[in-house]
Amino acid sequence: MRVKTAAALVLLGLIALVAGIGQLTFWAPPKTVTATLPADAKAGPLTVLDTKLRDLRGGEADVSIKGDGNFVLAVGRPDDVAAWVGKTAHTTIDGATPDGKQLNATYTDGDPTAPSPAGSDTFATTQSASGSLDYHWDLPGDGDWQIVLAADGTKPAPHDVTITWPSNETTPWAVPLVVVGAILLAGGVLLIVLRRRGPGAGTPAQATGSHGGPDAHAEVEPAAGDGSAAYLDAPQRAERRAVSRAASAAVAVVLALVGGGTAAQASTPPSPSGTSSPSASGSAPAPTDKVLIDEQLQRILDQVATGVSAGDQAKDPKQLEPRVAESALQSRAANYKIRASVATLAAPTPVRSTRLLTSVVPTQRTWPRTVVAVTQGEGNSVPQILTLRQDNARANYRLVEAAPLLPGSTFPNALKAGAQQVPLDFKEGLAYSPNDALRGLGDRLTSPDAWKDKIPDNAYTKDTLAYESDVTKATPNGDIKFAHNPTGSDAAAYRTADGGAVVVAPLEFTITGTPKSQGDKLTVNDDAAALAGGKEAQNSMTLRFLESVVLYIPPTGAKQPLTLVAATRNLVAASVN
Repeated sequence: MRVKTAAALVLLGLIALVAGIGQLTFWAPPKTVTATLPADAKAGPLTVLDTKLRDLRGGEADVSIKGDGNFVLAVGRPDDVAAWVGKTAHTTIDGATPDGKQLNATYTDGDPTAPSPAGSDTFATTQSASGSLDYHWDLPGDGDWQIVLAADGTKPAPHDVTITWPSNETTPWAVPLVVVGAILLAGGVLLIVLRRRGPGAGTPAQATGSHGGPDAHAEVEPAAGDGSAAYLDAPQRAERRAVSRAASAAVAVVLALVGGGTAAQASTPPSPSGTSSPSASGSAPAPTDKVLIDEQLQRILDQVATGVSAGDQAKDPKQLEPRVAESALQSRAANYKIRASVATLAAPTPVRSTRLLTSVVPTQRTWPRTVVAVTQGEGNSVPQILTLRQDNARANYRLVEAAPLLPGSTFPNALKAGAQQVPLDFKEGLAYSPNDALRGLGDRLTSPDAWKDKIPDNAYTKDTLAYESDVTKATPNGDIKFAHNPTGSDAAAYRTADGGAVVVAPLEFTITGTPKSQGDKLTVNDDAAALAGGKEAQNSMTLRFLESVVLYIPPTGAKQPLTLVAATRNLVAASVN
């Protein structure tokens, strides 16, 4: 009976070992799951890979794309992708069948064409390919992302798409089966050995008996096994201990092998939630709703700086238009025109992106979007505050304002994780609304005594008031009037870390004059004459400047006054008649 029990234990142990080791090796589940978009899926000019695909296997995937000729892959946030796609017909891949072998797709009818997403500022990154592209979709921890595929905007977008995820399948019974199998196998072997050495086996035990004999004084000890022999002699005990040690060693070796295999298996597939998984402390990375990530902002600034440099070198405003608009475009265009006839006029201050000192990137995700960057590079004696605006999802950011930081000023500390943009009539928690502050600044620049207790003197207020005084003195035969008014466009206001606000805006500075007496004439300078087409005015003259200003508004109850942080003015138009 003992032999049968031992044989059964050995057989069960072998079966368990094979089953356990097999689950770790030749029966192990596949490390990846691959799904393919059906060939008959309807294609549009755009293909969108929805962020839901991340949730299928935990936030990391390898995407294989094949297309006819050149195509573009672009990555953006879901709301940005939706706005950019708009009403264009597109195929959305948003899931897979339960067996994980086929991707699910939905076709949305719409406009038959779309622009190329290549180089679009709305996307965090774009990548061009020809024929095929393998893309590792490793989602960052600061929000959801989607992928857009497009050909030339008229041809069908690539829809031969295959996605491979980590399978995340485990074999929880593999190690227990191996351990149990090793124990059963060792127990069966031990029973067989004891059966061979125990009573009734081929060699009887030398126990003391009533007849005495040569072994009457042999040492005896209780058997440590299953009680099959009451006592064992010294050779039997030694053999028993050797068998036990061998069995223990066998179990240890198997466990070591299994542990190594298990560790290797655990380290092969990526984390189930990819880079979006919580950290070791259990806290997930904080999401952000900033409209631009840092790399995206730097790329945009580089392209703006390149575009401005090309226009400045050619003195051609047409070359500016893709990346410059509004006040910044008018100022540079006027400068080019004046310099064509007035060689002494200084060139505009260059726009640089090589050194980004700080930025204000809002969380407001509607359009138009306005961001502010403080940069300083070659040719910038002081930092420049650049205001960039994106009119809609398919437009690129363009420079609309540029102003140097005033001596002794520092840029307000806006919220680094994403600034809250507020309306211009917003006043909650602020000493003044942005609109009121801008109107007050206009009065301060027009009259020496207006708002003087609220906006202290600085280099720009002194220079402007001195310039106005010089114009008045130089035109004794004319009635001269000055005005500084908000233009009503391009202004943006953001809350700052201390509860205040910073406002970036253009002001329109106008000088108008009429002769005091019949027959008197007013004369303008050469720079104004280059824009006006003449130097003398018999009836009236007008000079129009655009001022780019940055104004800090303190929070309610603060002792700090309104502070003009940055400002500049540029002549953009003139007329005489």
